[in-house]
Amino acid sequence: MYRNERLCLPAHCPTVEVGKLAVTALTLNETAKAFADYCESDARWQADRPFYSTSVNGQVISLCARDRGLTELFDEADSINADGQPMVTLSRFLSRAPLPERVATTDLYPAVARLAEKRGLTFYLLGAEERINRRAVEETQKAFPDLQIVGRRNGYFSREQEDEICAEIAALKPDILWLALGVPLEQRFCSRNLNKLNGVGVIKTSGGLFDFVSGEKPRAPGWMQKFSLEWLFRTLKEPRRLLMRYLTTNPHALYVMLTSMR
Repeated sequence: MYRNERLCLPAHCPTVEVGKLAVTALTLNETAKAFADYCESDARWQADRPFYSTSVNGQVISLCARDRGLTELFDEADSINADGQPMVTLSRFLSRAPLPERVATTDLYPAVARLAEKRGLTFYLLGAEERINRRAVEETQKAFPDLQIVGRRNGYFSREQEDEICAEIAALKPDILWLALGVPLEQRFCSRNLNKLNGVGVIKTSGGLFDFVSGEKPRAPGWMQKFSLEWLFRTLKEPRRLLMRYLTTNPHALYVMLTSMR
């Protein structure tokens, strides 16, 4: 069963165990609808903190398998989405309740924005460089002109500034806070500050989401995503930054999934 019943999910939603993490077996559209429904529910206002959702991919699976402290950080989340096609594919052979599809944050964002625009829900974007953050807001407003973005801030701030930032966000009460600081900074931020953000509906950690929303980086072609090759596309675009990361984490992540997924 789902780890936190506060979110309005389809009945008897299963999870898939990957390493020590329970990954939610929902489609992308079911996830988007669950976020929007929760923001409009009485449970949202009765809760003493936001609903906290994060995601895992191959790199995260490998890192968590090597670092118990990181696993514990991810386990604090109320839901964990499968942001990796290999995980979805392997679950069809290894799990009794396979993951129905990849829930990439870059695909989830417009799906949630579409619902938010129709229902009058609000966003706050926190993270990335100032230029990229500002551009992500501009591009979002172009795509969804009636969507209300009540605030934004870049991700360059000190620990000492967090109380002030959280107070500002809590006062604005955005329905969904998109938190794009990267792993593990965004998980640590949530661990420290979740209880300071009462009034926020859902927090979704977002990694490099704003790079793609802003147009700073391109997505892989659809066929590469389908065949689990988005990592290769990104490596070809940024070989110096990503080649060694994928060479060291992808084989280990595959081993972890093959030996622990159920």
